[in-house]
Amino acid sequence: MPSLREIRRKIKSVKSTEQITRAMKMVAAARMRRAQQAILSSRPFAVRMEDAVRDLALLEASDAAAGGAAPIHPFFQARPSGTPCLVVVSSDKGLCGAFNANVLRAAMDWLRRHKGERVRLAIVGRKASDMLHRLKGFEADVLTELIGIFPRVSFAHAEILGKTVMDAYAGGKCSKVDVIYTEFKSVVAQKVLDIPLLPIPKPEPLAGVPKTADFKFEPAKERLLEALLPRFIKAQLYRVLLESQAAELAARMNAMDSASKNAGELIDALTLGLNRTRQGIITREIAELVGGAEALAA
Repeated sequence: MPSLREIRRKIKSVKSTEQITRAMKMVAAARMRRAQQAILSSRPFAVRMEDAVRDLALLEASDAAAGGAAPIHPFFQARPSGTPCLVVVSSDKGLCGAFNANVLRAAMDWLRRHKGERVRLAIVGRKASDMLHRLKGFEADVLTELIGIFPRVSFAHAEILGKTVMDAYAGGKCSKVDVIYTEFKSVVAQKVLDIPLLPIPKPEPLAGVPKTADFKFEPAKERLLEALLPRFIKAQLYRVLLESQAAELAARMNAMDSASKNAGELIDALTLGLNRTRQGIITREIAELVGGAEALAA
């Protein structure tokens, strides 16, 4: 049976841990509110730009089918062979529940689907970097690594990441670019997504919906696409980074909340054990005194 001193030492240690987890929960909650506001501010622009680019992709596909011409921009061109590229977005720190484990599991599934091929990786977050650098059995080249950018993500980080993957795709180093990240749905719900980034997906025309009207381009179509598509790719990556940042903070807040509750329950259990041990000691001492008194009386 542990002594009273050992139990008191355990209670003190658990209380210190509880203070740390509560503080981390409060910090994550404050940062998450700012990250959530950043997402709400960036989503409308990213969604409207995505709709516009998808309309352009559908128009390109229609023109190619009608005239037999290839798409005018390489970002619309599918490449049946080549080296696939994966962008993995994880966190820089732990203590966020299953956040990183879910992302890395999805990345491993992607790598298994491309086993036997040489792949290229663009890594965001220290946790993904640590795991992917220890991989064995996969041939992978690292295009870029962004470490230590969370929780202060800016559009400059999306520009660096976007320029790297766009240059690799335009230069023929990559046949496609996929992105694995965690989407922020709510404080209690986050979802790991595996989405295609390049080539830009072509939406399927809906049955019964008339063909998209032709656009009038000013300036010329080629110049417009050259300016619009890189900005679209960077905007999508910026949204991905913001979503992942908010999802990480929400996961950390939930994990620290659970840890604080578990610490409180453990403190209650240890306190109960302390009281029982102390009561047992007192009862034993009383029994010894009574026994000694009876022996002297006899």
